[in-house]
Amino acid sequence: MLKIGSLQLATNLLLAPIAGYCDLAFRLVARSCGGVGLACTDLLCPEGVLRENKRSMELAQTCEGDSPLAMQLYGGDVERLCEAARWAEDKGADVVDINMGCPVDKITKRDGGSKLLCDPDHTLKMVERIKGSLRNVPLTCKLRLGWDDSCIVAPYLASRLEELGVAAVTVHGRTTAMRFSGEARLDGIAEVVAAVKHIPVIGNGDVRTPHDALRMMRRTGCRGVMIGRAALGTPWIFRDAHALFTTGEIPPPPTLEQVVQLMRDHFYNHCRFRSERSAVIEFRKRVSWYARHLHPCNGLRQEMRLFNDAAEFEAILARFLAWRNESGVAPREAAGVATLQPA
Repeated sequence: MLKIGSLQLATNLLLAPIAGYCDLAFRLVARSCGGVGLACTDLLCPEGVLRENKRSMELAQTCEGDSPLAMQLYGGDVERLCEAARWAEDKGADVVDINMGCPVDKITKRDGGSKLLCDPDHTLKMVERIKGSLRNVPLTCKLRLGWDDSCIVAPYLASRLEELGVAAVTVHGRTTAMRFSGEARLDGIAEVVAAVKHIPVIGNGDVRTPHDALRMMRRTGCRGVMIGRAALGTPWIFRDAHALFTTGEIPPPPTLEQVVQLMRDHFYNHCRFRSERSAVIEFRKRVSWYARHLHPCNGLRQEMRLFNDAAEFEAILARFLAWRNESGVAPREAAGVATLQPA
């Protein structure tokens, strides 16, 4: 299995830090399905966490069941990054990660994210300072291949980061200029794998199915796979990928009732850690993640866009389940699986 510094993970599958989506409520749902070796917070602004403002505290929120956890920091101010790294360690992070891969303008314009790829030597000095500020937890970095095709720096950076004591690197197989267009370049990830001696390289990009994860590992030699957008609608993808890696088979998909229960868990997690009103607003948007596994569900989609509280949420789900049972619509999902169990 995957080891990051002294931290031994149960699997080599990681939940990506997707800005605006991978909050505590969702991380707990993904973990409950099984197969998640490490999950990561949303991108954390050092200034925000040091001031402990409301939004940053929501993004950094964790609990006992949310482990092991990486807290990801971004920015270009090395002093604040060092302070924030110590803050994250004090707040229970198992790993501190520096984001060098986010291509979003509001991040790169603040000299963070993939802007750090543009001046590798400056970035390495910054990482050395951050590494020295931590006491016990491992430091990792998440990269893209480079800013554009004229600036492919990930192999060089990974090699130097290893020399500085960084415990692992994650590589998204695109440049900043590509954003999320085209295909993730597995050969580019393989070049990063070849550039390091001992530390694990974790591949990321275009992993939509368990077979994509297996293909990435076989093509690149990476020792772990980070999954992002595919997990939003299919949080059991980690369970399925781990089963494929270890047994060669993928478990039956969850039943309709199990998917509905995951929706419930997600909603009430959000109520617990934020508020009922916040959960309502979020779920009006997020219901589409789960709906793709519940067809036909046009009525459910429409009602979920208009509900106002937990009582309405439960009533909508009850009506949907009753209609599915009475209509005799054969669910696409496999029957007879009582609960989602980790593989």
